[in-house]
Amino acid sequence: MNIIDESGILAISPRLQRLSEQLRKDGALIYKEFGIDFEPKWFPVILTLHHKKELSIVEIANEIGYTHPSTISLLKELEKKQLILSKKDKQDERKRLIEVTSKGEALVEQMKPVWELIKKVLGEIADNENNLLAAINEAETKIAEQSFYQRALQLKNSK
Repeated sequence: MNIIDESGILAISPRLQRLSEQLRKDGALIYKEFGIDFEPKWFPVILTLHHKKELSIVEIANEIGYTHPSTISLLKELEKKQLILSKKDKQDERKRLIEVTSKGEALVEQMKPVWELIKKVLGEIADNENNLLAAINEAETKIAEQSFYQRALQLKNSK
């Protein structure tokens, strides 16, 4: 066991980052194994647009919970791969609307069986007494109610 692992809850952020990086790395290998040219980091945008059809950049950022600059960076990569297209909104020329291209939709159809496989494997990994997904949901809900920073300030000021 290393210091990070031994540090318990104090090291939750690096441990979640480490887990996320491992899942992303293995996800890329899974796609490659199935002959699919797809980066796991694109998943939230592609999945969202597949279901919502057409959204503005701000709507996508809000939907996936990423910053505006991070979202734009992903969109540029996806546009370069011709998986999405951007067009001006007819009601508001300043706004860009994003949608999945036919190439992107074909890729989604190709990935659906892989997503089912990934869901099963992640279900096996996360299904234990503590239920990882439930713990993540609970933490996200609590942080949405009051941020980690706000909680720390409150505790500091109550002493």
